[in-house]
Amino acid sequence: MTMMKAAVFVEPGRIEMADKPIPDIGPNDALIRITTTTICGTDVHILKGEYPVAPGLTVGHEPVGIIEKLGKNVEGYHEGQRVIAGAICPSFTSYACQDGCSSQDGGSHSHGYKPMGGWRFGNTIDGSQAEYLCVPDAQANLTPVPDGLTDEQVLMCPDIMSTGFAGAEAASIRIGDIVAVFAQGPIGLCATAGAKLRGAGLIIAVDGVDKRLQMSRQLGADITLNFNEVDVVDEIMKITGGRGVDASIEALGLQSTFESALRVLKPGGTLSSLGVYSGDLTIPLGAFCAGLGDHKIVTSLCPGGKERMRRLMQIISTGRIDLGPMVTHQFALDNIVDAYDLFSHQRDGVLKVAIKP
Repeated sequence: MTMMKAAVFVEPGRIEMADKPIPDIGPNDALIRITTTTICGTDVHILKGEYPVAPGLTVGHEPVGIIEKLGKNVEGYHEGQRVIAGAICPSFTSYACQDGCSSQDGGSHSHGYKPMGGWRFGNTIDGSQAEYLCVPDAQANLTPVPDGLTDEQVLMCPDIMSTGFAGAEAASIRIGDIVAVFAQGPIGLCATAGAKLRGAGLIIAVDGVDKRLQMSRQLGADITLNFNEVDVVDEIMKITGGRGVDASIEALGLQSTFESALRVLKPGGTLSSLGVYSGDLTIPLGAFCAGLGDHKIVTSLCPGGKERMRRLMQIISTGRIDLGPMVTHQFALDNIVDAYDLFSHQRDGVLKVAIKP
């Protein structure tokens, strides 16, 4: 067999199934047979033409699979082994990687930095919504799946769990902090779980869908606010006695959520931004205290690499978190266009879909 099925970007508004050659691998790569993958909000940005990728590119960046073939330089793994690879798969050899900025990996550039350069699957190389995937720099990016864990349990690790936790980490949450998380989609839910694991004393989750707010309570939220029912900025300020929160996490990528996240910050608080924005942001002068409020605004791109993935699966293995219930729908790869339609329009209570070749 030399051909495989893959979901490819055709043009804005069109991702379609196509036949493509099974990838060749180099000496530092691995070929994995995909057993489960999923659709991310970033894939929807690609579908809508809000984030540009090359026509014909296989999309997707959240792989769970089995090693089919290993490059000659890849050691410590074996064919037939269950693995995941992070959505961000840096080389770990560039200046950026060695400077602690592996998600911004510029490869062999003279300076070694490229914005979002570590995000290769479904961005600059063929991604995971296919029957097979070539994992570059496999030694650094493949992580074995512990025995006893299902595909659905580890499906969140490559991207949304790593991203959501990064939002909590970047917010520098300390034990006892008050934290507000704006948007309880998959990324926001993981940020809520990450805030709990970091030791937040009070977590306030904001969304407009009651089912998502119910899920956020399961993952660690103490108070849930539906923005269709209350003015969430006023309510959060009441809850905190006018002080504001120590940290707010913005997990959607809209002006409205970014601005609300800034307005509820205490002086000296941190706004941790995880959203993928498709337009310019405006910072309101009052909320920004004219630039004199000692606020911090930080952004994060999902950390990758095998050690990051190992740590995330360790948390799952020990039962500290179970993200399996976030998989609300399953589709065959052949029906991925229908999955995109469901996911992009947020119908039927969808959170994450499992795609099975």
